[in-house]
Amino acid sequence: MASVDSPHGHERHAENGQPNDQQTHIWMPAGEHHTDRPDEGDQSELDGDTGIRWRQQKIDQIGDSVGSAANMPTQALAIRNSLWPMRALRKLAPGSGFRMTDVPIPKLEPDEVLIEVRATSICGTDLHIYEWNPWAADHVVAPITVGHELTGVVVDSGANVTEPKIGQLVSVESHVICNSCAWCRTGQGHLCPNTQILGVHRDGAYAEYVAVPAQNAWPDPPDMPLSIASLQENFGNAVHTATIPNIAGRKVLVTGSGPVGVMTMAVAKALGARAVYATDVSDYRLDLASTMGADVTLNPLRDDIDERMSEITDGEGVDVLLEMSGASSALEAGFAALKPGGEAALLGLTSDAFPFDLDDNIIFKGATVYGVVGRRLWQTWLEMRGLIRSGSVDLTPVVTHRFALDDYTRAFELMQSGECGKVVMFPDPAYADGPLS
Repeated sequence: MASVDSPHGHERHAENGQPNDQQTHIWMPAGEHHTDRPDEGDQSELDGDTGIRWRQQKIDQIGDSVGSAANMPTQALAIRNSLWPMRALRKLAPGSGFRMTDVPIPKLEPDEVLIEVRATSICGTDLHIYEWNPWAADHVVAPITVGHELTGVVVDSGANVTEPKIGQLVSVESHVICNSCAWCRTGQGHLCPNTQILGVHRDGAYAEYVAVPAQNAWPDPPDMPLSIASLQENFGNAVHTATIPNIAGRKVLVTGSGPVGVMTMAVAKALGARAVYATDVSDYRLDLASTMGADVTLNPLRDDIDERMSEITDGEGVDVLLEMSGASSALEAGFAALKPGGEAALLGLTSDAFPFDLDDNIIFKGATVYGVVGRRLWQTWLEMRGLIRSGSVDLTPVVTHRFALDDYTRAFELMQSGECGKVVMFPDPAYADGPLS
């Protein structure tokens, strides 16, 4: 496969095996002219070493005239981008793994904004897609740019967009809804049957730039740490899950102490839970659960969950089950611990079908069970904002590792190991808000 050293200093590959150059009208600083442009009639010159050097020269001239990319005027930034394709982490075909490749900068629809991605975090869904489990095989159509959790700066906007403004730091709601179906029109947009999810149904966040509807861009304070801003979408899953059942004054079991699980524990404590119990097979994550507010942590590899839950709840069981893992064993243990008349909210995605005792676990218990998808639009985002800005929930401990986006293989291998909290990647490592792993 052909490759070329990009102006970013990375080896980049186009999906067709060739450098993916784009021709454009070129904005130049005042006093500059285009007389040194290679003859556009000779495409081989534009695509060869001469064209590469010419593009690099123009990129350097634009950068020298306006300073860093963060301060670059919108027009200059757009032209700089169009002079070179962007890097994007893609699922090119069914099967495990991703590939870093070159793709064109997204073109905007009238109601969209273009975001320069500053930080993007890894979700369990992304891990499913990386490993290509049955869920991914059923829901994802390759080729596609993956990733759906991000923060970045708005660098361009469509003709109909008035907010957010160019230069604003935003996080992104990854569920793009139709705004016209019965669910959208009745305030239940998170259930929209026409939803397109970034990185699943449309190109996503593991790239230098991403295009999203303007309504999906959530403005952030300019001084918000990029790592925290990038994981707000995932934090919204935790907030949605914990705010469905009645939490205050009740005993809560959270099964699964991955990043979204431990964030859910913090939310439960902030909402006044009497006690929060956590389970996981990773001691690393159980330690993180304790940091985020869990009163008791249990590892099913050495603890008898049924016995211990009966003991610590005085034989009553828990009032609320929040299931975050999707593991069949966690679901069984969680419902066994749920008291008659209890409530359960389920967020974790299962890898495959498995047998489940509906009669004893739900029907004869009179349990109320909620399925949780996404975030309530935009109620959950407002609740998230209140919890973060009030200081009721501190997400800082959740971010345990940072990587350059180019180092994605190590990042995903770490996620597979379970020896981490939230993993955040940076397309431009210069924007990392902590040491890179």
